[in-house]
Amino acid sequence: MKLPTILAASLLVATSACGGGGGSTAATTTGTTTIGTTTGTTGTTTGTTGTTTGTTTGTGTGTTTGTTTGTGTGTTTGTGTGTTTGTGTGTGTTVVTLEKKAAALAAKLGKPTRFLVGLGSADLADVQKQNITPDIYDQYLVGVGAGSWPTWNSPSGAYVQIVAQNADKLGAIPMFTLYQMASNGDGNLSGLTNTTFMKGYWDNVRLMFQQIKTYGKPVLVNFEPDFWGYTQRISNNADPATVPAQVNNNPDCANQPNSVAGISQCLMQMARAIAPNAYVGFPPALFEDLHSTAMSYMLKLGADKADFIVMQTLDRDAGCFETVPQVSYCSRAGTGWYWDESNLTSPNFKDHFALAKTYYQGLQLPVLWWQTPLGVPSTQIGGSSGKYRDNKVRYFLTHASEMVAVGGLGAVFSTGEVNQTSINTDGGQFKTYSTNYLAKPAALP
Repeated sequence: MKLPTILAASLLVATSACGGGGGSTAATTTGTTTIGTTTGTTGTTTGTTGTTTGTTTGTGTGTTTGTTTGTGTGTTTGTGTGTTTGTGTGTGTTVVTLEKKAAALAAKLGKPTRFLVGLGSADLADVQKQNITPDIYDQYLVGVGAGSWPTWNSPSGAYVQIVAQNADKLGAIPMFTLYQMASNGDGNLSGLTNTTFMKGYWDNVRLMFQQIKTYGKPVLVNFEPDFWGYTQRISNNADPATVPAQVNNNPDCANQPNSVAGISQCLMQMARAIAPNAYVGFPPALFEDLHSTAMSYMLKLGADKADFIVMQTLDRDAGCFETVPQVSYCSRAGTGWYWDESNLTSPNFKDHFALAKTYYQGLQLPVLWWQTPLGVPSTQIGGSSGKYRDNKVRYFLTHASEMVAVGGLGAVFSTGEVNQTSINTDGGQFKTYSTNYLAKPAALP
């Protein structure tokens, strides 16, 4: 996967925001409420939201969640005289504020309410050999048609169960990065209107969610990195509804429009209908030429109706791009790949976190960093295959509180290409920093 350079020095702050979702709670108790008479002037009653079933004499305003047993003493300011006796049950809705959403999602995943640390694209044996205990274990699902991920094991789609079982062995949450749209080549969108390709695409998506449902425990799904940026480039007025795609020939999404907007809506619709245990997220494309309209594009996709935001840094170690001449697998224009940890010159971590905050506030969802490089810091530029320099592991795992402050839920570290630094070639760096972090983790608010 190839990601163009992110804009680090100059960041666009979004001017609009869209509300996120809430959770729900239910409680049942039995008993009789307080009987009495209250006279006062108009005011405000603060209580627990819900519904009371019972017999009421008098005039009053208030709501109760559940049925209460016992005697309550409190202060009420309001207008009303009467006697209330009631027994009943009720269900109310708790609104989760933005700053609490990361902790709420961590709890749903069955994880502690601290910044989470994950690994991706690593073999189970290699992780176990170092006794690393990631919170999240990520693997790709790639391809459509012959040779695609459903064919890797028997029966079809069993790979999902294999990854999930490996995650269980690590005590981690399985995460799947759905990367099927790149099957015809990075940025090749010809498949969008191809009947054969799109049928295969939707069949694979359905199979993925069916397998996730069978697993039965929480799973994270990252939808199509880079794809949304490529479609934004060919859209009219940064509107995904203007990019044609075959969607409603998928029986699971007959109600959705035949456009890229329909694709994003269909992915979420299938997730909710088939696998309620799946928590899904969209990755904004951090392409330099798209920054000015990227937020509005994500909102038009409906990314704010997902469960989290997938944030990216680079898909390769900084040192890989610094080699002169550049190697074939790190051939990309630009400079300033290695970020300034003092945050005095650009590119730097402070600027990147400010960018993440714009998506956090704009989409009103917690942020999960993904495919963060594993390179080891060095004063010597460049490096060699498997040992290119980078400093994101060191900075992220010693400054996790800065990431929590911009909506961070966690970070997943992995190689974006086989020649990059891995946990097998980093001299134990990830093991050391992750262990030290977990000894004194950053709490989620």
